[in-house]
Amino acid sequence: MSISLRQIRYFVATAEQGQVSQAAIHLSISQSAVTTAIKELEQIVGSPLFERVSHGMELTEAGRQFLSHAYEILRKVEEATHLSLTGSELTGRLTVAATYTVMGYFLPLHIERIRRRLPGLDIQLLEMNRESIEEGLLTNRHDIAVLLTSNILNPELTTEKLMSSARRLWVPGQHRLLSAPSVGLREVADEPYIMLTVDEASHSSLKYWSQSGYQPHITLRTSSVEAVRSLVANDQGVAILSDMVHRPWSLEGRRIETINLRDPVPSMDVGLAWRKNAEFTPAMAAIRRYFRQTFHLPG
Repeated sequence: MSISLRQIRYFVATAEQGQVSQAAIHLSISQSAVTTAIKELEQIVGSPLFERVSHGMELTEAGRQFLSHAYEILRKVEEATHLSLTGSELTGRLTVAATYTVMGYFLPLHIERIRRRLPGLDIQLLEMNRESIEEGLLTNRHDIAVLLTSNILNPELTTEKLMSSARRLWVPGQHRLLSAPSVGLREVADEPYIMLTVDEASHSSLKYWSQSGYQPHITLRTSSVEAVRSLVANDQGVAILSDMVHRPWSLEGRRIETINLRDPVPSMDVGLAWRKNAEFTPAMAAIRRYFRQTFHLPG
């Protein structure tokens, strides 16, 4: 039996998420498909890759070694499927602005890939808030931006969504709501709530809260995602945040679980923005082409 890319991708997702359920959500597939792929891999490798523990899946020593090879395989495959960008003679400078959340949880991997494929391109990264990014795009100080397009309202800017990240309820391990048959904003309103403020997260949150007829019981506002993660993991409150910033463990090694809410909660959309009617330079076109290919956008 040979190893498939599907099995490798499912294995990597499970290793990164720490749970089969979270890997399945991340991959938009069933949990049984992930479990089957891992069992098949373990049979081929001839050794357990994960230790099944009460809070999820932990890599064995063989699993850690296999993960290193899996990353290398996926990197090579990804390079091979984008040969049109590899070895480009493109030169020049490109100024890319990004918001905090995008810079911390989305952009680094893609910038590394772009720089490897387009070594002659000098990419200048700038982290700033949405208002500063919008002003910089309109005054031509920035060429292009990667940010939360769901926050952009300026009609003088053009946006292109790359991905949507679902928002779910974060709770500590063994929280009482994990055993509830259904959880909505009514139940969340009874819990102490940690409100993230960075990248207008509180503004986005209060919009859907106001439409629900309920209000969160906010005990702390913070601009730190890591603070939210630790506070939730240590049973100091709950939060509603996107899958993009979710990690199953706090810095203290405590578990953070997620719950799908029955009430409509908008996703967090990540994408590109540029000045309306801007003339695309070759560098801007190359960056846009990379993201469109990576996220399989039509056209």
